Amino acid sequence: MTTTTQQDLPPLDALTVGEPMALFMALQPGELHAVPDFRRVAAGAELNVATGLARLGLRTGYITRLGNDSFGNFLRGVLAHEGIDARYVVADAAHPTGFMLKTRADDGSDPQIEYFRKGSAASHLSVADAPVGAFPARHLHLTGITPALSPTTRELAFHLAKQARAAGASISFDPNLRPRLWPSPEAMAECINAVAALSDTVLPGLAEGRQLTGRHTAEDIAAFYLERGAKQVVVKLGPEGAYYAQRDGASGIAPGLRVERVVDTVGAGDGFAVGVVSGLLEGFTLAQAAARGNAIGARVVQFPGDADGLPTRAELG
Repeated sequence: MTTTTQQDLPPLDALTVGEPMALFMALQPGELHAVPDFRRVAAGAELNVATGLARLGLRTGYITRLGNDSFGNFLRGVLAHEGIDARYVVADAAHPTGFMLKTRADDGSDPQIEYFRKGSAASHLSVADAPVGAFPARHLHLTGITPALSPTTRELAFHLAKQARAAGASISFDPNLRPRLWPSPEAMAECINAVAALSDTVLPGLAEGRQLTGRHTAEDIAAFYLERGAKQVVVKLGPEGAYYAQRDGASGIAPGLRVERVVDTVGAGDGFAVGVVSGLLEGFTLAQAAARGNAIGARVVQFPGDADGLPTRAELG
C-alpha cells in the first residue's frame, strides 16, 4: 500500500495563511441586537483571497487551524466546495473556531462587525504548522491580520516569508489593519512594516499607508516601501482606483470603475488582492494587474457577502 505525503501532492500556484471564520450577516438593517435573521457564510481576509484565486483556476492552498466543532466543519465544507487545497489545515480539538456578526448597511456605508475569535484554533497557529521541506508554492500571500492574532502566529508569518524568499517564491502583502488586535499603534506599524520589507508586492490602502508610514500621498507611501525592500507597491485609492509604483521607477494610476450601487464594502480589498496577485501570476504588468484588482474590487462591493462577488474565470471575462 502506498502512502501519499504532503510532499507528493501537486505543487501550488499560491499559498496563504490565516483565520477563517463563520460570518453571520444580518438580513435586515439595524443594530445587531435587534436583527432577527442572519445568513451564515464564510469569512476571513485570507480565505477570501484563497477563494478568489481558486475560482480563477489557480491551485491555491491555505494554512490554518480549525476547531472540531460545527463552525469548523462548516468551513471545511467551504474549502472543499471552493477547491482550496487543505493539506495544511489542522484539526484542533482543544480550541474553538472563531465567528463574527455583521450588520446590513443598505446605504453603502461600512457595516458594524463584532468578532468572537479570542483563543480560537487559528490563533494557536505556529511555526510547527509551516510546510516542511521545499516551499510548496510559487507565491505566498500574507496579510497583517495573521501576525496580529498572537505571538505564535506572528512568528509563523515571518517564518513563511523567509521560507518563501529562500525558495525564490514571490510574496504579496496586504496590511489589512486590525488595530484592536495590537497593543499599540506603534507595535502594529513596526511589525506590519517589517513584514512588508520581506515582501515583493505591498498592497496598502491610502489611509493604512498614512497610518503606517507617516506619509500623506500615495506616491510617498509607495516610496516608503520601495526604499525598504519591496519591488512594487499598489496603493488602493477606493473609487478613484489605485496608484502603482515599481523599484525601476515605473508608476501610474489604474483608474477605478464606476459602481451604480454599493451593497457591502467588506471584502473589496481582498477582491483587489485577488486581481493583483492573479494578474501577476499570469504574467501581467503591474499596471494590468492593478486594473484587474480594481475590476474585481468593484464587483465585490455589489454583493452582500465577503466572497459572493469574487468571479469565476468565465465571469471575469
